[in-house]
Parts: sequence; C-alpha cells; structure tokens
Amino acid sequence: MAPSLTHDVLILGAGLAGLRAAVELSHRTQGRVDIGIVSKVQLMRAHSVCAEGGTAAVLHEDEGDSIELHAWDSVKGSDFLADQDVVWRFCRAMPREIQLLDHWGIPWTRDAHGRIAQRPFGGHSYPRATLAADKTGFFEMQTLYDQLLRYKCFRRYDELFVTDIVVEDGRFVALVGVHAPSGETVVMQAKALLIASGGAGTLYGFTTYSETVTGDGLAMAYRAGLPLEDMEFLQFHPTGLVPSGILMTEGCRGEGGYLKNNKGERFMERYAPSKMELAPRDMVSRAEMTEILEGRGFPGPEGKDYLHLDLTHLGADRINSRLPLIREVCIKFVGLDPIEQPIPIRPVAHYSMGGIETDIDGLTCVPNVWAAGEAACVSLHGANRLGSNSTAECLAWGGICGGEIARALPTLAPAAPLSDRAWAACQARMKSVLGRNGKENLYDLRRELRTLMDKHVGVFRTGEGLATALSEIRAIRARAQHAPVADKSPVYNSNLFQALELENLIDLAEVTVAGALTREESRGAHARRDFSTRNDDVWLKHTLARYVAGGAPVLDYKPVTIDTWKPVERKY
Repeated sequence: MAPSLTHDVLILGAGLAGLRAAVELSHRTQGRVDIGIVSKVQLMRAHSVCAEGGTAAVLHEDEGDSIELHAWDSVKGSDFLADQDVVWRFCRAMPREIQLLDHWGIPWTRDAHGRIAQRPFGGHSYPRATLAADKTGFFEMQTLYDQLLRYKCFRRYDELFVTDIVVEDGRFVALVGVHAPSGETVVMQAKALLIASGGAGTLYGFTTYSETVTGDGLAMAYRAGLPLEDMEFLQFHPTGLVPSGILMTEGCRGEGGYLKNNKGERFMERYAPSKMELAPRDMVSRAEMTEILEGRGFPGPEGKDYLHLDLTHLGADRINSRLPLIREVCIKFVGLDPIEQPIPIRPVAHYSMGGIETDIDGLTCVPNVWAAGEAACVSLHGANRLGSNSTAECLAWGGICGGEIARALPTLAPAAPLSDRAWAACQARMKSVLGRNGKENLYDLRRELRTLMDKHVGVFRTGEGLATALSEIRAIRARAQHAPVADKSPVYNSNLFQALELENLIDLAEVTVAGALTREESRGAHARRDFSTRNDDVWLKHTLARYVAGGAPVLDYKPVTIDTWKPVERKY
C-alpha cells in the first residue's frame, strides 16, 4: 500500500467554502487542529476566484431591507423548492459574514458615504449584492487565505488529483489520489472530511466554468454511497459571452445594463415587466432563448445566435469603476469595448443547484463527512438560485461546517487505516483505466458528451430529447472503455486525469438526465416543453439519486421543508 498521510480533518477543495471552513476550524480550536487542504489545482486557481458580481446579505434593515425579505426573495426565486428552514438560517448568517470579511480586510467597494456598497441583482427586492468591483470572488478568496495564514495548523496539498473517497463500515476512511508533480499515489486519512469541491458545469460545452471543474467530488461521493439531490436543476446564466461562454456578471444588469434583441427592443418587458432585466435567472434565460428561437437574435458562430447586453448608456466612469473586469474581458476576447458597443451574449451553463445531500448543518448521511458550497445540496436554492446567493452560501456553510466539525472532533473515532480490500479496489480501478485498449478518443468523447448536454438538456427540455440524451450518455460510457490513456508517464499525466474526469462527468450526466426525464413538470431551471407548468401536487419534492454499481441510478424523493410560505404562482 502507498504511504499514508494523516490529519484530523481533510478539506477536499480550496475555494470559498473550503477556505472559510479552514478559517473557522482554526479559530474555533485556537489552532489546535491538524488540517489538510487538498486541491487539484494551485490554491488560488480554485474556480471561486471567477465569481464576479456580488455576495448577498442584508446590511440596511433601517432603510427598507430585512432578513424576512431576503428569505422571501430566495424562496420565491427557488420556485418554492428550497427548504425554508435552511433559507432562514442562511439569511440570518450572512450579515455577519460580510462584516467578518470587512474586519479581515477585504476591499469592499464603498458608496459616496463610505459605507459598504451594494447593487441590485435579479430576483432581489432590494440592492443587497455586496461587491468588490466585479472581482468579488477573487478578493474574498485572497482575504480568507490571508486570514488562514494567521494559523500554523494546516498543510496544503496542491495539484493532488483525488480519485476515490473511501467509505467503509459506514464511515469515511481515506482519500486516494495522484500527486501530479511526482505521479505518486497518495493515501490520506482523517477523522473527518469536508467536501467543498464545487459543481459540475463542464457537463456542458457552453459554460462559464473553468475547465478543471468536472464534478469530481460529487461523482466520488456518489460512488461512495452518498446520495445526490436535485441534480436536474442546473442553472443557465443569462449572459455568457459569445462565443467563449465567459461570464458577463449579473452586475452588468445590476448597474443598469439593458438586454436587447435584433429589433433594438428591451424584450424583458414582455416576460417580467416589473423586474425587466433583473428578473430571476431562469426567467431571463427562457426569455432570451424564446427571442432567439423566434428569430429576434443575431446570427452567431457555430449556431450560437445571440442577443445584446448594452452598457453603452452607463458611461465610461461607471463601467471603469464598477465593471473593470467585464471591460477588460470584452476587449481581450471579442475585440469590443463595452463603453462603445453592446456585448454579444446568450444563456450559458453556470451553476449546480443540486449536489451531495446534507442536513441543515452540512452533515451528510455518513457521520464524519460534511459538504459545503456548490458541491452540497443543503437545499438553499431549490429549483433556481438567485444571483449573489452562491458566494454567500459558500461563506455561510463554510463557516457552519467548520464550526460543526470543530464541535464534533472530540467525539469522532481516530482515523482508521484503509483496508486491504478497499486499497485493492482503488488499485484495480486505476489499472483498468490505464489498461484500456481501442480506437476511441477520450477527448472526442468528452466533446460529444458536452455537445449532447447542450443540445438536449439546456434551457428548454423535452421527454424525447432527454430520453435520447440518456441513451447516448450510456453509449458514451461503453465507448469510454475503449478510449486508451496513451500517456504512460507518471509526471503531470493530464491524459490520465482527463480519462478520470470523463468518468466523473458521465456519472453526473446520467444522474442529471435521469432526474430531469422523470420530473414531469416545469419548475425553476428545469423547463419541460411537454410539461410546461409547475405541478406541486406531484412534484413538490426533492429528487435523490443513489449509485448502483453497473446499473442505472436509483431515484427516490423526500419532502420540501415548508414552514413559512406556501407555494403560490411565481410572477414578477
């Protein structure tokens, strides 16, 4: 067996949720804890640095905002699939998280009175998206890592590609992975594990995600026996830059940007007249696709017809002070200056509302495993997430999970050794991947999978399209067994990592599509052409998917927690 490393706590993922949990753990234990932070990339390359527009929190209750209003906006935005006890806890936690970051030195943008600035975001009834220009995630990450450096109780494991989460006898035992710079197999043991590895948006070809975000933590947890919840709800952000998919932050519309079709119309007046461009994301994305499909878009490359995001009326000063990254990206990637020209955009895969099932404290069904951030489904977002609630969730449940793990550590059993049986299974799987023969190309298969998801599992879906997608996903799985890993060298074997990522994406694609095909209604980001209305009598419930080796996911359901607001028709 490979040499093993042991810590009190392992944190899989070094984005906002993982770093926030590490800070909380270190603070709660006064540095008397041994933390291992595991990331497949260099620390500050986590996808959280790409978050742009803001982080939601109630900061001005004396001026018309309130915790109750934030909670109502989030529940309504979720199309009533969010667990309402979770929403209340979140909204109450967030003001302190913003204040903590301020205390720790984040450079929040300030208003004319020197107060922390906030701007409007879609679906919110009050401007509560707290911003650091349009680089909010980047500055939050920097601030959390600076704070973590106060403590000497953690060790970083960068560029460590984890291949297996091992659960034995109902408890987490170890992570098994490959250290990319050396090619060595690594076994890591701990009393507790936090999965904070992000979402699965690279299931799609047109996506805002970094190419490294391949749902590894979700897929490994699923195969280890942890259920995945509500995976059919994948958010499409209304403003992805054409043709790359790079995110054009909702802050563009929060600052007053317009969406226009090829007739120059602000078309959102037809779909959400009270909110216009600041309707929830699912509604804006459906409106955009309707405009494009009905011929009111502009011809785009590779069939990516687009609409315009117009900032020109905002003026140079506002764009340069509030949206400097957006201007830089537009100039560098499409050769236009948004001060002078509108930006070509269309809906783009952006966020996983679903994830690993947890309770309100972030604890999974395995008693020493927690999950936080986009990897988790505590069910804050339900069927549709409001913009700026995602970075906020990472901060809130990073803090909650860090505190819960600190509280639980004295009662948890010591790290257990990996059994010979489990080690043999990990080795056999890796040997199988490396030993594949055939004429399939895993890069072609990955492109096919993502094209398939774009085509059949997008903003609008049909039963026929979903059934086709499910069949073709399973065919791609079979073909992947004949896609060899040509590179046999141990060091930085990206060919091997691509093969393992493809397996993870295939598992998650199957779960996503199976859940979508079964859910015969339209709710939030899941819009069925053949079942065009929400059906609370049958489908006001969460989907759970459980892994069966060699078989299809087993789907089950559980009730939504509704303790304050009954579902009503969702209008804006």
